[in-house]
Amino acid sequence: MTIADVAKRAGVSTSTASLAFRSTGSITDETRRRILLAASELDYAGPNPTARSLKSGRSGIVGVVVAESIRRAFQSPVTIATMDGLSEVLDELDVGQLLLPGRADSLGRGRPLDTMPVDAVVFVTRGEEFDSLLAGLKARRIPMVGIEGPHLDGIVLIDIDDARGTAEVAHHVRSLGHVDVGVVMRTTRVGEHVPPGAPEPVARGLEAIGNRTIRERLRATASVFPDARRVEAGGRDLEAGAVAAGRLLDEPVSGRRPTAILAQNDMLAAGALRAAAARGLRVPEDLTVTGFDGADLPWLEQRLTTIEQPLHERGRRAGLAVGELLAGGSPASVVLPVTLRVGETSGPVPRGSR
Repeated sequence: MTIADVAKRAGVSTSTASLAFRSTGSITDETRRRILLAASELDYAGPNPTARSLKSGRSGIVGVVVAESIRRAFQSPVTIATMDGLSEVLDELDVGQLLLPGRADSLGRGRPLDTMPVDAVVFVTRGEEFDSLLAGLKARRIPMVGIEGPHLDGIVLIDIDDARGTAEVAHHVRSLGHVDVGVVMRTTRVGEHVPPGAPEPVARGLEAIGNRTIRERLRATASVFPDARRVEAGGRDLEAGAVAAGRLLDEPVSGRRPTAILAQNDMLAAGALRAAAARGLRVPEDLTVTGFDGADLPWLEQRLTTIEQPLHERGRRAGLAVGELLAGGSPASVVLPVTLRVGETSGPVPRGSR
């Protein structure tokens, strides 16, 4: 059976019959009901999606690339909030979303994105550049939107003011009298869970860090605390944050334990709170802890001092950019503002530490 058979039985044209199987197009409810009834009587399930794609030149699918595995993406409150905003818009555009990990698997097989029929690609990769993916997409002329990256001509970038936000929270900590500061940085080893790095100067080897988000947040911290020490976490979750913060607290410089820990995301900051509690340190009386993102962490007992970024809105902006690209437009890249939120985890430097 074909759509022409359905049209003949329903007494309409083939083009009108095809509209009954789409969410777009203007036909009356009665006409749609009559067409679908005819299709049911003929056991016609609907137009072949491959044939429709070939005819329209569109697959109706937007690829969404996440930095790590799909499973880990949905453990991240930042990714979830961003995806919520993105899906809100893409659902209105009547396109499907195909989630894809950014890296090839450990067996060396090719990436699905190399051959996948997608109309556009959105990178939700938090600063990862993924250079190896870009050449193929550019050669196929696939429209691309990046949230915090990749940074490449031809990609519409939805960015946030990382440097200003990081500097603002660092100045807040400085205003409280803190001098001895540790930084728990996000891991540069995407997809791996390994022990944390050794404590080292905050500004060491910045140009060797490929993730621009991580690099620029470290640079902004160094502009306020040039003598700060950093530890690279072995992951991006709470447990990794606890282990990394523990290294900063257990390996003081010149016998001076940090009085403040600045974490590069809220989950790492939550881990630092756990590390402090395990060592009998009160927050903020004995230790100040700050984060970055403004993620929804309702299980956290204290309201975190952090930089709030518009997670849902940046997803929406990415979706709107996709819609404009698919319509033949040229959307502009944007930099969204961030806001310091002073919570319950930052306080004056402890007495005797000045």
